Amino acid sequence: MRRTLLIPALLDDWFPLLRHAFASREWEPVLLREERGLADRGLRYFHNELCYPVFLVAGQVLAALESGEYDPAACGVLMGQAGDECRGSCGIRLMRKALDKAGYPEVKLLSLNVRGIDRDTGLPITPAMIRRALAAAVWGDVLAIARNQTRPYEVRPGEAEALWRRWMETLGEDLRRGTDLSRRRILERCREIAATFRRIETQPREVQRVAVVGEIYTKYCHLGNWDLERYLAAEGCEIGVGGVTWYALYYMDSHSLKGPAYQRRIYRILGNYLGKIQREMLAVLEETGFRALPPLPEVKRRAEGLAPLNCAVADGWLIAAEAAAWVRLGYRKILCVQPFGCLPGHIFGKGQYAALQRKLPGAMLVSVDYDASTGEGTVQSRIRMLLDTEL
Repeated sequence: MRRTLLIPALLDDWFPLLRHAFASREWEPVLLREERGLADRGLRYFHNELCYPVFLVAGQVLAALESGEYDPAACGVLMGQAGDECRGSCGIRLMRKALDKAGYPEVKLLSLNVRGIDRDTGLPITPAMIRRALAAAVWGDVLAIARNQTRPYEVRPGEAEALWRRWMETLGEDLRRGTDLSRRRILERCREIAATFRRIETQPREVQRVAVVGEIYTKYCHLGNWDLERYLAAEGCEIGVGGVTWYALYYMDSHSLKGPAYQRRIYRILGNYLGKIQREMLAVLEETGFRALPPLPEVKRRAEGLAPLNCAVADGWLIAAEAAAWVRLGYRKILCVQPFGCLPGHIFGKGQYAALQRKLPGAMLVSVDYDASTGEGTVQSRIRMLLDTEL
């Protein structure tokens, strides 16, 4: 009998596709939807000096189990772990204590990481999983870029979002079946996606282009950034967010190349393969008139002189590199987001914003911290500071 694999929110624009990578004979993946009172639930079991995403993930898992919708004896929880100086890397052990204390000792915890930590709980990574994940990441990037650059100009509001949802269902079925996930087929789907978004009727409008950089959870998850994407879209902004393929390649470049020789060789092979697909994906987007960050090696070159390229902690040089690349693409307003309590985020993220502001003339960077103790007015005032400033 298949058990239910509960997946806490993280990558809003990718998890509806990526979840299929974790399906197996043993596990049926389910994305968690609970959204109310998550931080308060998490704070019942964790010290408030832990980083904000840990509270939210724990709160979402506990809310799902308390709902009665799932049988705890037939459930597992998938926990992503970066494996570096991020305090979230010990989240799975903290979650175990929380689940036991809450009365769910039978719920299994599975660690998703490529660093060999928590080996006794590690989710086996198979070739089929890698194929599905690669396809999901590339398709998710194209869908997010096309939707974000179409939505501010659409004649019929909501059309781009509706098309995004239809593609999620279609591509999800492709991934569920696992048929023909070759590089050729992945790129064919990219062309189809871009073409359908280009067929949406649009009209020229004066809009602000705002890019979002920062820590992974607050950058990609609506729970971590308090629906930042929806807020900016309601303000008529064209939003730029680096796709998951850039983050994955950054991770391979800066984090994963630290282990044994055989592991480094595997990462080089995967990185070269994904890098080639990314370049071909970007060619498809360029042909259809969409803008995107350049390939990861070029993004990295943009960080020279802006951040230490030997920094392999958390988001390291990626924040500076993405900020510089977005400015060159015309997104001169940059929101830098991180959770309060994230030590690497404050040192290697927030610590470089003032220097970046000086080194990127004509741009404006505003830092936003998210935390359970922060008021909505404080966050929105920071965002309004960026939006209301004329450059």
